[in-house]
Amino acid sequence: MRTRDERNFQIFAHVIMIILSLLAVVPFALLVISSFTDNDTLVANGYSFTPEKWSTYAYEYIFKTGNSVMHAYGISIVLTIVGTLAALVLTTLLAYALSKPDLPGRSIMLFLVFFTLLFNGGLVPTYMVYSNMLKMKNTFWALLVPGLMMNGFNVMLMKSYFCSSIPGEILDAAYIDGASEFQTFSKIALPLSKPIVATIGLFSGIAYWNDWMNGYIYLTKRTDLYSVQNLLNRMMQNIQYLSQNSAHIQDAGVGLASIPSVSVRMAMATVGVLPILVSYPFIQGNFVKGITLGGVKG
Repeated sequence: MRTRDERNFQIFAHVIMIILSLLAVVPFALLVISSFTDNDTLVANGYSFTPEKWSTYAYEYIFKTGNSVMHAYGISIVLTIVGTLAALVLTTLLAYALSKPDLPGRSIMLFLVFFTLLFNGGLVPTYMVYSNMLKMKNTFWALLVPGLMMNGFNVMLMKSYFCSSIPGEILDAAYIDGASEFQTFSKIALPLSKPIVATIGLFSGIAYWNDWMNGYIYLTKRTDLYSVQNLLNRMMQNIQYLSQNSAHIQDAGVGLASIPSVSVRMAMATVGVLPILVSYPFIQGNFVKGITLGGVKG
């Protein structure tokens, strides 16, 4: 039987969690509703959960005005899948090696990984390396590689998981049975690490899907390689340019009048975030377990 204090604490905790959940869900619901609100109504009355007039014109503008949104979706999907898989391979291999106490040079390698959490080379040197030395400008590699396909935080998180959640006795038993290091990793350690793998995969996937900086910097000519984030950003820049220069450009005012300049922002945000919201529930359980266990100091 629970005591009265325990019941009161649970009630209090549930109320707090409900409030926090509403704070996260309500703004997104308003975002979606606003994207289906008529632009003139949105300008006149502001944002509302019960708009006077509904409209899908913002989505029609995004998908039917010559902007290859579906092509950009394809680029984003390929980039996210390839980048996430590469990140998982590199991160798991490095983290597993660093979890071995007898690894030669382990302390130096841990320091180098941790050092990347504190410092980086800076934007200008990075741009010069990838553009001038590695010749990645205006290529698909410019979207994939500058993310480095892994980061120090993910490596340390997975290394802690290997140290704290994979029993050493199981690995020792595999060694005694004649398993090689790679066989032990692939057949013992990796299957037991599904929660942290799902967590790192989610981190990397979201990072690649939401990334627009690499495309903005490195794709100066190849607009056909734009991800959905880059394409939406370019559309937003075009609308802002027309708004600021409509008085000086012939027929710009007529073109601007046909653009749902307010509701289209809401539609762009919805289009960009929707795939993440759809995929998250399928890995939520492993994500929570992985981030909890991986945060234990190993």
